[in-house]
Formats: sequence, structure tokens, C-alpha cells
Amino acid sequence: MSATPLLQFEQLRFGYPQTARPVLQDFHLEIAPGTVTAILGPNGAGKTTLLHLALGWLQPQAGLIRLERQPVASYSRRALGQWLGLVPQSEHIAFEYSLLEFVLLGRAPYLPSLAMPEKADYEIAQSALEQVGLAALQHRSILSLSGGERQLVLIARALAQQPRLLLLDEPTSHLDLGNKGRLVHLLRELQGRGVTILFTTHEPEVAAALATHLVLMQKGQVLKTGLLAEVFTAHDLTRLYQLPVSVVDLDGRKVALWT
Repeated sequence: MSATPLLQFEQLRFGYPQTARPVLQDFHLEIAPGTVTAILGPNGAGKTTLLHLALGWLQPQAGLIRLERQPVASYSRRALGQWLGLVPQSEHIAFEYSLLEFVLLGRAPYLPSLAMPEKADYEIAQSALEQVGLAALQHRSILSLSGGERQLVLIARALAQQPRLLLLDEPTSHLDLGNKGRLVHLLRELQGRGVTILFTTHEPEVAAALATHLVLMQKGQVLKTGLLAEVFTAHDLTRLYQLPVSVVDLDGRKVALWT
């Protein structure tokens, strides 16, 4: 990867109080600017925990996380909100926001304390809804949406932050095939604009369709990392999932098949 990584995880160790063993142990990873990196791994590998550490929501017990060479802990919450956007797997929404009101929450890192959004913020939020195909529903209650539509609204809120580094946790888990295709197209557009993307997934086909780089993660450690073509192999996916996996080329795209 790049000699000047945008995001660095340096020899991290992290564990939750209720777990006997660390979730992450001696974890090292570098994310180069302008790349799309997929983290692929089974349940319990530590993928979601890693994203929460990057956001500063959790603190490592050892090691360091750097964003553009500076420790993440040295950034204010406001500065991190302008740098990083997160699309979680799901989110409990307690209030009956309209879609537009909810997406406007993504503008919070840019607003002075207690200030109301201005015309430019509304335009950015409406553009984000257009990008995920929900502009026509902007005045509907978010609580009336399907699970897949809510996932798209979470993506729109992150887009409204205009992040330089976009983190996504299992972003396709609630999406149908058509919306998966829309998401892949959207993320490719963002990469073309210079946004660095880091996402976790259980789905090898999503990683193959989108990522430039791939991280195989197992039991809190990096099993292998590198360019997608170098890591998305039958040998390495078989090691990761511990069952026979074959990789075939289909119309120029790699597809993993298991038996």
C-alpha cells in the first residue's frame, strides 16, 4: 500500500470486559488514500469493532490509530465528524423524523452549536437523498420505511457529511439486488471524487465487485491483505472460511463458490 497511508492501525489490542480473549490482538493495517478496501471475514472476527475504534468510539488497550499521521485521539469530535462518515449495519431510530430531517443530521459537524441548517445544508441533504434514490420520499416518516430503505437513508446521512473517509459496516446486508447494484455504482462514483472507502462485508461477491484492496480478517488478526486480485484466491478464501472455496472469472468479475 501507499507509503503515506490515510488511516493506520498500529499493533492494536482491544477486548470487551465480558470476553475472555481480546477481540483484536497485534492488529496492524494501513489504508491508502483513494482506495476502496473491503474487510472480509466470518462472524466474530472483529470487523465492526475495528470501525468503532477508527471512529474513536472505543479506545484501544494497546497500540495506536492514526488518521493522516495524527493520532485519532487528538482530533475533536467535530473534526472527526468532518473527516469520517459511518454507515452502520442498523440503527435504532426513536423519533419520527422525515427522511430529509434525518439526513440533515449529517450536517451537524459543520454547524455552530445550536445553529439551524441553512439553505446550502438542505441542498446537500437533498442531493444525498437523490443519490440513493429516495428524493421523492423526503417528507415521509423514516419509521414508515422498509429495512432496505432505512439502510439507504443511513447511507444518505453519511453522504451529507461529505466525508473524506467513508466507513460502512455490512452496507448491503438489508438491500435487494437492485439496490446492491445502486450502492456499488454510488461508491464507485465517490471513489472517483477522491473519497477513501473502507467497508466490512460477509459477501465475497460484494468485495469482488467494488474493492481495490482486500483484507481477510480472522479471530481479530489480519490473515492476509493486498490488492484484490492477489488476495481473492481460492487458497486464501478456503483458509479464511475453513471450507473448500473455488474462484472463477465471470464476465471479468471474480466469483467465489463454496462446496
